[in-house]
Amino acid sequence: MRPTRARVDLAALAHNLAAVRAAAAGSQVYGVVKADAYGHGLVEVARTLEGAGVDGLCVALAEEGLSLRAAGVKAPLLVLNGAYGDAHDRVLSEGLTPVAYSSEQLAAFAAAAGGGERVGVHLKVDTGMARLGVEPARLAALLDAMPAAIRIDGVMTHLSSADSDDAATREQLARFEEALRQIRSRGHAPTLVHAANSAATFNYPGCRFDMVRAGIALYGVRPAVPTGAEPDAAEGTLRPVMSLRSEVIAVRELSVGESVGYDRTFTATRPSRIATVPIGYGDGLLRAASNRASMLVRGQPCPVAGRVSMDLTSLDVTDLPGCEVGDEVVVLGEQQGAVRTAEQLAADCGTISYEVLTAISQRVPRTHA
Repeated sequence: MRPTRARVDLAALAHNLAAVRAAAAGSQVYGVVKADAYGHGLVEVARTLEGAGVDGLCVALAEEGLSLRAAGVKAPLLVLNGAYGDAHDRVLSEGLTPVAYSSEQLAAFAAAAGGGERVGVHLKVDTGMARLGVEPARLAALLDAMPAAIRIDGVMTHLSSADSDDAATREQLARFEEALRQIRSRGHAPTLVHAANSAATFNYPGCRFDMVRAGIALYGVRPAVPTGAEPDAAEGTLRPVMSLRSEVIAVRELSVGESVGYDRTFTATRPSRIATVPIGYGDGLLRAASNRASMLVRGQPCPVAGRVSMDLTSLDVTDLPGCEVGDEVVVLGEQQGAVRTAEQLAADCGTISYEVLTAISQRVPRTHA
């Protein structure tokens, strides 16, 4: 069997939930488990968070929520992207809480209720992300035309830059506060007001409201702090949840002028030793890691040599005497006191840790322990 495998540390996940709860300072914590729990395993992560006392879970798609219900997860489930097509009946029958942001959606959920109990929704307001959500200029009209069968249980927005732009974040929060005033002035009394993602939970104490939606922090990545923010949570409290390991399956000697891999983008400028590792972009190791990232072998960082291919990646181990077939290779994780994190790999690839984690494909076996 191929040695490439991922390990998901469920104890670290529970630890991170506790750290987020401390940062939330009394607000409810909903864990974001969309996209297969950021690549960590939807059902296993959801069950762990539920067992650790999370207040609820957020998914992007109704299908993800239905998978969790089929797996026996009973925690409140908030469907962040709403419902598409004719999924409204299933969303309600399976006890999922929909996010809504248009008159058409509200009418569809009212029709799905069929004259029964009122349908509780979370109304999403677009305060600057410009993707989903009712625009502030259209909010009054939507509220005035709201079907009697709909009850606003929650109001939410999505912050675009809580890890990068203080001014934009504060502008979004001001718009959100104004939207809340409009909603409440029309007699609605939402019990769950929420705006904070992981970054805002740590960086903006004033926007935690009734609940926070924690995603990347649960998986061990501390969001960046923009200049002007007011972080009050201790640094270094989060633990990486996923490690990704493989091993050397071949080692060969290169003479000066010989090349490695597709397109000959690495050419030896000295007598070199090249180790082949059975992981590639088919496993989610980004092709952008080519000639830029490194992996740990015997506790030492060894640079990627040449292109990352679909199934294999080469490492320059010239400066690592004794490297041989069977040596463990750490893509993410710890080895002999050295550490490679998702943030480091993301920086090497010119991307973000979210993409590094969610890119790890289902071809890589995951052990949850």
